[in-house]
Amino acid sequence: MFKKILLVSALLVSGASAHTAVMTCFDNGDGTITCEGGFSDGASGSGVAMYIKQNDKKVSEGLMNEDSEFTFAKPQGEYNVNFDAGKGHVVSIKGQDIVE
Repeated sequence: MFKKILLVSALLVSGASAHTAVMTCFDNGDGTITCEGGFSDGASGSGVAMYIKQNDKKVSEGLMNEDSEFTFAKPQGEYNVNFDAGKGHVVSIKGQDIVE
């Protein structure tokens, strides 16, 4: 019985990790940032909520487009870009980590 429970638990854990949210962002060099997002199993990020936070306050928000991209004006100062596909599927990238 213990082996069956362990096997089921392992399958549930591996199934949960097969749908991890992923995002990358880059500086376009023209005052804008573009982020691409989706899921580790290849699923599109189209329609996923995106928002930019500064000082724990949302300063911009929108949705990933049909190409799973989101472009926004680069804020001055420190900020975080967030890909929010719901509980357990949120990715946040610090502005200082986004390069051309």
